[in-house]
Amino acid sequence: MNFFSLVRLSELGWGLEVFAAVSITLLVRFIAIHALRVMGRQLKKTSNIWDDALLEAARKPLSWFILIIGLLWAIEISEGYLQTELFSIENLDLIRQLTFVILIMLFLVKFISLAEAGVIKNLKADTDSEQTRIDPTTMHALAKLLRLSVIITAVLVALPTFGIEITALLAFGGVGGIAVGFAARDLLANFFGGLMIYLDRPFDIGDWIRSPDREIEGTVENIGWRLTVVRTFDKRPLYVPNSLFTTLALENPSRMSNRRIYETIGLRYEDADKMGVIVEDVKQMLKDHEEIDTTQTLIVNLNSLAASSLDFFVYTFTKTTNWIRYHEIKQDVMLKIIDIVYSHGADFAFPTTTIDGIDALVAGGEFSQGSEG
Repeated sequence: MNFFSLVRLSELGWGLEVFAAVSITLLVRFIAIHALRVMGRQLKKTSNIWDDALLEAARKPLSWFILIIGLLWAIEISEGYLQTELFSIENLDLIRQLTFVILIMLFLVKFISLAEAGVIKNLKADTDSEQTRIDPTTMHALAKLLRLSVIITAVLVALPTFGIEITALLAFGGVGGIAVGFAARDLLANFFGGLMIYLDRPFDIGDWIRSPDREIEGTVENIGWRLTVVRTFDKRPLYVPNSLFTTLALENPSRMSNRRIYETIGLRYEDADKMGVIVEDVKQMLKDHEEIDTTQTLIVNLNSLAASSLDFFVYTFTKTTNWIRYHEIKQDVMLKIIDIVYSHGADFAFPTTTIDGIDALVAGGEFSQGSEG
């Protein structure tokens, strides 16, 4: 056997080793994916959201981890035949470390996102809000903080592999942080404004908010670290910087315990003798109404002697806070008040002017004579 035959055999052996490494890698990847798929079918039968999130988050990172490790193994086998610095032992170790850090980061970020979606779904399905300790807004905030912590930690762990000392970076950050703080003070103000929203919780996602100071009214769609998105009632998106909420007076009608009905009704002066019984009947009607909260303030009283009417007011609260349902109840109450007034032979007043002595003028014929003249 000559020298060239030995060279060909050695090359063939190297190729077989690389082929075996690639084949084993693909086989292991196939087995892992199949095992995860079988486990996924079993875990879907349970009501636990955490195992589903864990399995789904591990699916892609595990697949990529097996492929990259197998590729690096094949490259390491062929290292003696590829005369290049790119595939040195040091570079291969660096790639392994970066691969591990990046895939762990992606796994944790995906797991946090899936767990967040699962928890929020359960919170929305739970109609008993009094027993819910964590609301969707708080869950969004916690998930964002956890994802940010994972990414920062991964970056800090990966930096030494590039020869960057963390202590030197932190020392630079102490000096440069002051300059960055001045340059990005508006951004930082919005960030801390968002943090205050999460801590004080003046509103949550889905709440109807209104500001008497600014033209801000609508439903909260998203609370970010810099902006809060409010969908106005004409369906326009309104982007409000979070720093604005630190100095803004804000109303949150979504957190009303009741809605108020406050109306003034005017009767004719000629119906003064019927005012007392009408007021009592209206009050009794409100007490008997199934949608009126009788545990709250309920007032029906003569209020004023106006220029053209005797005014009484109705002051009461509905049990519902739903805007549409409230107006339906208010309409029903007003229609029943109309029926009560008419049932007593009374009528509603409207602006009128009375001229004293007009009847005497008409009877004496002076009015008609003046008209003819």
